[in-house]
Amino acid sequence: MTDDLETILAHDPAFAEHAVVPPLFQSSLFTFDSYEAMRAAFAGEVRHPVYSRVGNPTTAFFEAKVAALEGAEAARGFASGMAAISGAILSVVRAGDRIVSVRHVYPDAYRFFEVLLPRLGVTVEYVDGRDLEALARALPGARLLYLESPTSWVFETQELDAVAALARAEGVVTVIDNSWATPVFQNPLRHGIDLVLHSASKYLSGHSDTVAGVVCGRRELLDQIGRTVVPYLGGKLAPFEAWLLVRGLRTLAVRMREQERRGLAVARRLAEHPRVERVLHPALEGRVDGVQLRGSSSLFAVELDEAVDVRAFCDALRLFRLGVSWGGHESLVVPAAIALEQAAGPNSVKDFGVGPRIVRLHIGLESVEDLVADLEGAFVAAAC
Repeated sequence: MTDDLETILAHDPAFAEHAVVPPLFQSSLFTFDSYEAMRAAFAGEVRHPVYSRVGNPTTAFFEAKVAALEGAEAARGFASGMAAISGAILSVVRAGDRIVSVRHVYPDAYRFFEVLLPRLGVTVEYVDGRDLEALARALPGARLLYLESPTSWVFETQELDAVAALARAEGVVTVIDNSWATPVFQNPLRHGIDLVLHSASKYLSGHSDTVAGVVCGRRELLDQIGRTVVPYLGGKLAPFEAWLLVRGLRTLAVRMREQERRGLAVARRLAEHPRVERVLHPALEGRVDGVQLRGSSSLFAVELDEAVDVRAFCDALRLFRLGVSWGGHESLVVPAAIALEQAAGPNSVKDFGVGPRIVRLHIGLESVEDLVADLEGAFVAAAC
């Protein structure tokens, strides 16, 4: 079997009736020909779908595709990125455990850490993931290390080989959110990470019409997820969403490379703009090394200077729409000022020096020149 990403994305085994698209098994349950066949399936002696809450052929096809892309032994689809995050974590931690997390994680992951996990007797310590000495001090006695590389809002990266080695020495399970880079530009399992997850709503889908998540890694860890959170929390990936995700994956490599090109073009123009204090983009900061991080997506942030009214700037944009999420065909803007109203505690962007003059941009598939013109018009309209 090839390990070439583009072939994995485009090529499938033969389907029934010589179809080139996998069948959609829009069924809640699957029946059996005999008592013995049903008994063998329930006992795990044969692979046979039983009930779509725990497994479905269309969903399984999507899971196998993502596992191949990440070089994983297995994968499990979920109903959302947050279901994937919570499922991966809850399959590992127990009451009384401590998690170490890099700072600036996805805001809802942070709220999960701060609101729900304490009720289960689990604590979370936040560390600058770039500081290997700080990580080495925090890891002893922890159960799990949670990573994002790059991180939300400020796009900090971690040295995954070194971080994974530190965690392995302490017997700590490592989990990383790889939604930003996707398997096209980063494969954390190759660098020693245990579990990789994606908000599949983002670039894996690419069409802004699906909410989903996926976790992949070693089979023993995925089996643990399958025995614990999948049957009892019910956050399953539906077959139609899985079918849409397979459709989106076909163009993943093409889209990522094109959105990288467009994103870098806009980011470089903004880096030269007199009303921009800084651009938070891994490629512009020399952190796309071709080994761990082989490219960049089109999500980044900018800090506007004092001469720009952030509210007026956002309202003046016409091609960039105010909206959460990212990874689709459309360009988006989110001001940190709104996120700051929800953030609190040691993981908040405010406490780590990201103030209300930061705006996050997602560059879609519109013309670069039109997007730059839209931004220039907003700068003029928002001049203080």
